[in-house]
Amino acid sequence: MNDYLKGLNERQREAVMTTEGPLMIVAGAGSGKTKVLTTRIAHLMAKGVDSFNILALTFTNKAAAEMKERVEHILANREARNLYIGTFHSVFARILRAEAHRIGYPNAFTIYDTDDAKSVVKAVTGELNLDVQHYKPNQVYNRISGAKNALVSPREYLVDHHIQQEDMRSNRPMIGQIYDAYAKRCFKNGAMDFDDLLYKFYELLKNFPEVLHKYQHKFKYIMIDEYQDTNPAQYEVIKLLGAAHENVCVVGDDAQSIYSFRGATIQNILQFQKDYDDAKVIKLEQNYRCTQNILAIANEVIKQNKGQIPKTLFTENETGEKIKLVRTMTDNDEGKFIADAIQELRLRNHYTNKDVAILYRTNAQSRSFEESLRRHNIPYTIFGGISFYQRKEIKDYIAYLRLIVNPKDEEALKRIINYPIRGIGKTSVDRALLAANERDMSMWEVLEQAAYFGFKGGTLTSIEEFVLMIKSFASMIDKQNAYDIAFHVGKQTGFVKELFNDKSTEGVQRYENVQELLNSIKEFVETPTNEESGEVGDKSLSAYLQQIVLLTDSDQKDPNADTVKLMTIHAAKGLEYPVVFLGGLEEGLFPNQMSLNTREELEEERRLFYVAITRAKGRLYLSYANTRYRFGQLVQSDQSRFINEIPEQYLDHSYAGGGVKNQGSKWGQGSAFERMQRGFPQGGTPASKSSAPEKTHVASLIQNNKPKEVAHTPSANFVPSDPATLAEGMRVEHQKFGFGTVQKLEGSSHNPVATILFEQNGEKKIMLNYAKLMIVN
Repeated sequence: MNDYLKGLNERQREAVMTTEGPLMIVAGAGSGKTKVLTTRIAHLMAKGVDSFNILALTFTNKAAAEMKERVEHILANREARNLYIGTFHSVFARILRAEAHRIGYPNAFTIYDTDDAKSVVKAVTGELNLDVQHYKPNQVYNRISGAKNALVSPREYLVDHHIQQEDMRSNRPMIGQIYDAYAKRCFKNGAMDFDDLLYKFYELLKNFPEVLHKYQHKFKYIMIDEYQDTNPAQYEVIKLLGAAHENVCVVGDDAQSIYSFRGATIQNILQFQKDYDDAKVIKLEQNYRCTQNILAIANEVIKQNKGQIPKTLFTENETGEKIKLVRTMTDNDEGKFIADAIQELRLRNHYTNKDVAILYRTNAQSRSFEESLRRHNIPYTIFGGISFYQRKEIKDYIAYLRLIVNPKDEEALKRIINYPIRGIGKTSVDRALLAANERDMSMWEVLEQAAYFGFKGGTLTSIEEFVLMIKSFASMIDKQNAYDIAFHVGKQTGFVKELFNDKSTEGVQRYENVQELLNSIKEFVETPTNEESGEVGDKSLSAYLQQIVLLTDSDQKDPNADTVKLMTIHAAKGLEYPVVFLGGLEEGLFPNQMSLNTREELEEERRLFYVAITRAKGRLYLSYANTRYRFGQLVQSDQSRFINEIPEQYLDHSYAGGGVKNQGSKWGQGSAFERMQRGFPQGGTPASKSSAPEKTHVASLIQNNKPKEVAHTPSANFVPSDPATLAEGMRVEHQKFGFGTVQKLEGSSHNPVATILFEQNGEKKIMLNYAKLMIVN
């Protein structure tokens, strides 16, 4: 038997060895599906299948890179680098680069991110004389995105009676016209949005038989990860590509289908056997991740759903602890409890920060967790916050690079035509846009002929200098790599110098962000084999721009950083942690109130709960609050119905007594009104002695035994210093803790942390982005 098959169980081995014909691998949570997929690819190559004939599609770049790395390790050669492994968007973008001319696009087309796309929607809505407040760009964009994912063209959208009736009922009857104008504008700009990468690829295969034939016979073996998350466009593309050989292997878990809001349909996986009469189904039911108790409640919860492929996961792992159920009085108390519990886990059980994840249903819930973690000086990373590539200074810099590659990119042009300021004001920009739209030209073409279009004086000179500068940059494309061009652009435009001259805290951070961008481009060109560029060793600016626009939020975070991870459950899919806190388990929040209209919606919420549970390897905390501020109102909450679906024998209720007793909080904390709200008498003690805690947690002991902080009154001349000028050994003053000496500076440039020994209050770690310090000497 081959060495790479030795570590597989019987079902996994069967899935790897079944190489011919349609195959559906139903892979339960933690059942080793990535191992099966990578071993299956390695097995195909070991059998003599050319790596160029294998297509493997994933939903994250991280998963694709991991699969390539594992295949290389198994085979001990570099053939895996020839595999077409990547996300749907990155692989299809790669093919479209080569074939775009067939559908009228430049090969160096721009890929609009969501912000760019919404900006175009807003522009065309205004040009149609429609109220942008009524036709909100976000809502219209989502409607257009849904149409593309369902393969509905603007023409079909406008003539479909049911779609038009739906828009009439929502009082937005002109969405079809906006969709049509938006599609035409993107085409004129030589740009595709994320949805177009699927939609246009489908059009390419459908309308050009020679292209379909080419890729059907190139990709003789097709594998799709997370098949339950595919939408109609992805489904149809796979059907077309796989039609010639039908060696289509899909891997997924219907119990983890949680992306219907993005157009994904669970029916794709439920009906796979109807699509392929001779399809083989293999179930991977042994879980290698979770303890028996965690897996047991996951099975109990998901069996409540009717629409599913029947399976029962099992594990040979240890029984593990019971699941801790935590009830708190308020959402702030919930945050305090979790921060205290993390402290205790680190001190008593020697967990590290990176072992812990806090999951929640909506991004808005992160506030109370963040505040409590900051108070405890526990470092954390938020997945789903503002992306590095969405920061203004980064988008501005990249807009220059986009414009060099594709001068028709109107969004990039509008963004930087007068930044840094060069005397081309809004009136001139609007005038150029109007001329371009009236003559169906690109805005760049108007600027190239500025004198002809009536621009005069200083404005004309500024436009001509700008056009000449961009053309000089463009002349470097075929001669220089991405970093050399980017560095030259930053220097010649004055962009980097302007940021460098801004010595405010924000200005310094913006300058550092741009330096980090240049570092990333340098790393890109110095990487021996670039995984996402499309061609091995492609160091071009076009290749770099394609890579970064297709990055997901998780691709931009360091999973190995020693920080607690905060994220929505949707963002946690595919991840696992030794300890998981799942917050906000209240009816109306989780399950979400908006998802209680139909059985299908409720079942998706339950699948989301199942996904959250199965992220935990060893310890799982479920928490909910009696009261929570929602939309500015303090509302009473009931525990989630999902908690009631968990059998009692798996739950530890010792954490659910009163909301604050296990949190290192003082019983009398807060105003008399707040204590009354919690059900305590005004004396500040529990209502009855029987509800007092029987044993104190380690974190509480530490908190209660701390020396009392010595109050400090800030100096009359107190003015916060720029944190960037802080250095070790400096004497500083803190508004609350008084005078002290900086012992150590650490953390990233975006989130610096100082260890300071205060004369009256001892040593403390201070996050410089939030604290105000004055340098004394």
